[in-house]
Amino acid sequence: MRLFPFRRREALAVSADSTDVELVAAVAAQSTSALRILHQRHAPWLRARLARRCADPDAVDDALQETFMAVWRSAGGFKGDNLAGWLWTIAIRRLISALRGRGSRWIGIGIEPGDISPVESAEDVVLLGVEHGDLGSALTKLSPELRAVIEATVLDGLTTKEAATLLGIPEGTVKTRAMRARARLREELS
Repeated sequence: MRLFPFRRREALAVSADSTDVELVAAVAAQSTSALRILHQRHAPWLRARLARRCADPDAVDDALQETFMAVWRSAGGFKGDNLAGWLWTIAIRRLISALRGRGSRWIGIGIEPGDISPVESAEDVVLLGVEHGDLGSALTKLSPELRAVIEATVLDGLTTKEAATLLGIPEGTVKTRAMRARARLREELS
């Protein structure tokens, strides 16, 4: 008689040289080493992008942890080869959910331009100008839902359909929120 009636899945051999698709397949087979490699490979850039959306490091950490827990649970459902897009979709949804549940600070609130560390790229210069200039002040006055739509469609350059998928809302809602957000920004900036 077997003490454990379930079968143990064969672990797939993975290494730091494995592709993302191979790693996700191994995670689907419950390989913790594959998840560890995915985390080491993708957590830094996910943390940086999430931190641009939220100034609360605890909310960012929670969203990042929830992201990789979701990867562990749903790796078998991953289809395609764009793991970065899949991870970002999960991460931003987790962050938005976390922010809906508590009063987290969005970037730009209480931060002075002199408090910012040295900028490393042209993209960072532009983003800092957006986040800490007049537009940044106006953006911080938007609700998290409206700001998320503006960030997805304008800052991230996503289409309405992509933003809807990313945020988990219908395309019509994205269009409506974008229209409302633009109107509020126009009022705030005039």
